[in-house]
Parts: sequence; structure tokens; C-alpha cells
Amino acid sequence: MATDSATASAYGARDHARAQEGTKADTMPVLPASSWPTPPEAVAAEDLVWAETVAGGNYTHKVLGRGHELRLTDLTGDACAHLLLYSAGRPWERLNTADTVKVLWNAYLGEGHLLLSDQGRVLASITEDTSGRHDALTGTSTLAHNTVRYGDGTPQSDSPAGRELFKLAALKNGLAARDIPPSLSFFQGVRIGEDGSTEFTGSAGAGTSVTLRAEQDVTVLVANVAHPLDPRPTYTCGPLEVLAYRARPTAPADALWNATPEGRRAYRNTADHLTARGIA
Repeated sequence: MATDSATASAYGARDHARAQEGTKADTMPVLPASSWPTPPEAVAAEDLVWAETVAGGNYTHKVLGRGHELRLTDLTGDACAHLLLYSAGRPWERLNTADTVKVLWNAYLGEGHLLLSDQGRVLASITEDTSGRHDALTGTSTLAHNTVRYGDGTPQSDSPAGRELFKLAALKNGLAARDIPPSLSFFQGVRIGEDGSTEFTGSAGAGTSVTLRAEQDVTVLVANVAHPLDPRPTYTCGPLEVLAYRARPTAPADALWNATPEGRRAYRNTADHLTARGIA
């Protein structure tokens, strides 16, 4: 069937694709990251290594070096950043949400919280937090949950499940579905009542952010999807700004290193591991 579309032929499609060079797509990574127009305060543009806006129902991933900082920002008040961390090149050492909660005696994420691996080492630390609405207990959504709740949970649908998007991000980093542990989520809060009931507290509003510092080289997977406990009848998830930049790892003289006995032990475990590998 004849068509007048400019992209009907391979040549037309090529010319159309090349014409997009230099245009800004709101949901694509900015390359190079240093061209991002609004770096965080006190961060030089040349220190940016990751700059991206992740639309609701989408995912992203990156390997970050030790000492780099990752700032996530909820642009509209409807983002929900589900996060997984792996020791880069050693994916069997990964985020352990149970240890992140129990070792530090705190189920509520916030500034000063350490994100621990199953080896008792620090993968990342939370250095700043203006939201205070996070969740270390529920995990992300599943295909079965979203199919029942919204009618579909596949990655290509209008209501993709977080675990399905994590599978795609994992595959792009040499990982499989069995490598996906329970995740943390930021910007949609959950509290536990005295009777053990779960209360969804929602967002702190547009423009809030959380900043993580990588305490060793880490593989980062992020799925920006509706929280599984969000009571709104329609799938709701807004854009997430993701920026990462060069900084420095936590050192023994830093207050965070010695904030608690448990945290100090985790940092010492991390330093011992890195020293043996000739990294620190």
C-alpha cells in the first residue's frame, strides 16, 4: 500500500532519525552529562556523570564509581524511585533491605541511613534528604499485582510493574531475574502502626530530593513506577530527575562513619574489603 510518510523508506527513516540530533528529549539521558543546564549547587558541570529525566513507568541504570553522589528529585510530587544496588563487577553482593533496616535499628530511611549489602558492607549512604517519605519495607510492584490492580503490568503497558522493569535493567547489566532482591523506594512514604498495620503516607510534594553517596563502585538500577500501596484508582507516577556527579567517599573522620556502633562496623568492613583489593 502506498504511503506519503517521510519515514516509509529506509532512507526517509534514516534522514528523520538524523534530524533529531541536537534536539532535547525530556526522557532521554543528556550526553554528555556535563551539558545538563542546571547542575546541583556547588557541583561543577564537568563533574556530572549522569543526567536524565525518567518518565513515570520507566527505568534507568548506571555503574557509578566509589565516592560519586546520586541525587534523585521528585519533580511533580508523583515520582516513586524504586532502587537496587549491586557491588559493581560482584553482583552476588547486593542491597539487603532486611539488614539495612535491622542492623541500623531503623525502618525509616532518611539522612544518615546506610544502605547495606548482605555482606555487612556499605553500598551507599544517604547524605541529604528533603522528602522524608520513603519505604524500606514494601518492595516494588509485581506483574500479578498490577494485572489485578490496573489490568496489566507488562513493561510495554500503561501500568508497568517495577519488578518487570528491574528485569530489563538487570539484563542490560548481565543479571537475571533471580538476581533481583527486594528493593527500597523513595518519595512515597509508608509507616507502620502500633498494631502492625501499614499506612501509606504519600509524597512530601514536588521538588523534594534525596542524595546517595556510593561507598564502593556500584551498579544502580532505578524503576520509577507507582508504589504498590498507592490507593489512587489510576496508575499514577510522575517524572524523576536523576543526576550523579563526582564527589568523595565517606572517610573515618566524617561524622557519618562514627554516628553509630553498627554503622562504624559496616564502614570498617567496607574499608577492609576495599583495602584488600587495593582500592582504598
